[in-house]
Amino acid sequence: MVSGLVSCARKAPPSGGPPDVDPPRIVSASPDSGAARVPVGARLVLTFSEGMEPHSTNDAIVLAPRVDLKQWKWSGRTVTVVLAETLRANQTYTMSVGGAARDRHGNPMGEGKSWVFTTSESLPPGRITGVVEGRGFDVMGTYLWCYDQSRPPIEPDSTARDFDALGIADRTGRFRIEGLTVPGRFRIWAFADLNQNKSFEPDKDLLAPAETLFALTREAPAADSVHLLVINPRAPGKVRGTVLDSLGVSEGVIEVVAVSSADTTRRVVVNIGTRNEYEFSLTPGPWTVRAFRDLDGNHRWLFGVEAASDSASVRVAPAAEIPDLVLVMRRPGEAR
Repeated sequence: MVSGLVSCARKAPPSGGPPDVDPPRIVSASPDSGAARVPVGARLVLTFSEGMEPHSTNDAIVLAPRVDLKQWKWSGRTVTVVLAETLRANQTYTMSVGGAARDRHGNPMGEGKSWVFTTSESLPPGRITGVVEGRGFDVMGTYLWCYDQSRPPIEPDSTARDFDALGIADRTGRFRIEGLTVPGRFRIWAFADLNQNKSFEPDKDLLAPAETLFALTREAPAADSVHLLVINPRAPGKVRGTVLDSLGVSEGVIEVVAVSSADTTRRVVVNIGTRNEYEFSLTPGPWTVRAFRDLDGNHRWLFGVEAASDSASVRVAPAAEIPDLVLVMRRPGEAR
C-alpha cells in the first residue's frame, strides 16, 4: 500500500448541491511506495479521489532521478504516465505530485505527496527525516532536494531537476526522504516554489541548503529529527508597542508613523487602539518610529505645535517581530 497516500474516495454532491471546495487526494499509486523489483519498462499509474484538471496535474508530477515524462494518458480519475525512456536497473526513484495539481473545479491538492520504489531487489534503507521551519512564507509544499555527494559537486538547478531523491514538506513542515543508498553522504536543499512554476527565481522563490552533510552508514542508516530554518528575506517584520500619554489633551487623534531610514519618502501611519496599542507590518531594514497627536488631520507631525514622542530607531528583520516598543508622549517642542 502507498504510505500516506490512501484515502477514501469522496462522492460528488448531486447536481445543484453545494460547490466542491474539498482538495483532491491520491487514492492509489503504482508502483506502490516501497516496491522493489519494479520492471524497468513500468508505467506510472495514479488514481485520484475525483476528476482532475489535466494540465496542472501533469505538470505537478516529477520523477527523481530525472526521467523525462513522454505522455499522460487520462481515463476518468486515473492517469497513466508513459516515460520517455526505460527506468535504470538497480536504481531507486522518488515519485512526487506537487500541491499545485488541481481538480476539475479548480481546487489544488495543497499538500503534495511523494513515495519511493526501486528496480533493485530491495529498497535501500537510508532515510533523512525532519521539519522545515518557515518564517515569512507557508512551508507546506516546500521541496527537499537531496543530492548524492558521490557525484561531482553541482549547484542545484530547478530546470534540470538534477536531484537524486526528493521530499515534500507537509502543512506542519515535516518531510521524509527515503530509499537512500548506504553507506552514502547526502546534501539537501529546501526549495520553496512560492510562485508555483517549478523553476527557481531568486527574486520570488527561496532556495536554502542544509548546513549539515548527512553521512549514512549501514550501522546508522537514518538521520532523523533534522531541523531546517528557512527565512524569506523579503517577508515583512512586525513592530508592536504602546503609546503612553499623560498630557491630558483630548483634541485630535494619536497616530504612530514609521519612516524608512533608507528612503524617507516611504511612510506608514497607523492609529492607536483603544488601549493605546499599535502595530506595523514593515519591510526589512532600518526605520524610525514616532507617536504624535494629529490636530489638523493631515497625518504629519507639526513640530512645536503637536505633541509627540521621541523618535525610536529600529531595524526590522525579515519575518521577525519587535514587541513592546513604548513611545512616551511629550509636550509640543520637547520631542527629539
